[in-house]
Amino acid sequence: MLSLSNVHREVRVRKGRFHILKGISFEAKAGEVTALLGPNGAGKTTTLSIAQGIDPATSGTVRLLGVDPYRAGADLRSQVGVMLQEGGLPMAVTGERLLQHLQRLYRYPADIDGLMDRLQIHDYKDRQIRRLSGGQRQRLGMAAALVGRPKVIFLDEPSAGLDPVSRRIVFDLIEELKSLGVCIILTTHLLEDAQRLADHVVLIRDGRVEAAGTVEELTSTGLHPPLSFRLDTPLTAAQQDDFPAHLTLSTDEVAPTSLVWYVSGIETPADLHALSAWWVRHDLMPVDLGLTGKSLEDVFMELTAHDHA
Repeated sequence: MLSLSNVHREVRVRKGRFHILKGISFEAKAGEVTALLGPNGAGKTTTLSIAQGIDPATSGTVRLLGVDPYRAGADLRSQVGVMLQEGGLPMAVTGERLLQHLQRLYRYPADIDGLMDRLQIHDYKDRQIRRLSGGQRQRLGMAAALVGRPKVIFLDEPSAGLDPVSRRIVFDLIEELKSLGVCIILTTHLLEDAQRLADHVVLIRDGRVEAAGTVEELTSTGLHPPLSFRLDTPLTAAQQDDFPAHLTLSTDEVAPTSLVWYVSGIETPADLHALSAWWVRHDLMPVDLGLTGKSLEDVFMELTAHDHA
């Protein structure tokens, strides 16, 4: 549905040319969510602008539904929906008037009453957009992007500013669109949302693709994650000294005041048995246990760590 191959983007600046994108390549497929992630200034917005046909690439190849989006006409644009983070909505009209106007631009538009019901904005249809809350505008912006029944939809921060109920509405709709074969490209700073929604993740840093793959591929380390446990009293020095030698005990705080501990090196059931035997020897009863794998946020922080140094 969308393909970028070795895409570069340069702009003129006072001292010459500034290289924003430095060879971006990725694909987005039908019936999948592709999430573009990266720190501010990484090139995500420029990548989206080129993918949508707003700006041209300096070099490289861009294909949206098989054609160059920058040179394409109405036939392509009628099959693409765009939801902007700031909405891009006319503030003086009502939500219903806006959707009715957009409906007249398409040959086979969606039912706007159904869209408003689906996104639970029907109760606000007669209210001027300027009087809507941020979450209501977000949902209206999504409805506007879907009026034309697009085959490809770009969502810029679709869950930003939404309360839990609104997020659930938007997430359910995204899953429904996937099931209908729509290609969804989204950006978000909420990495938990990306981990939940994305089939494919493209992490951009400094104008390049730093990492790409499924969430499982990016978060797989090949190692067993640390086990965490929390006690209701600190460990004594003697208890720590008696810890199984082949395992590693650590904490984020300064012992002996720590209550949350991490155990690395657990590879087999025998390792778990050694840990539980240590608890028994010292009459320790954890009040909380956890064995959690690496998250997408962990991957993001690892790959961008030197940006924050």
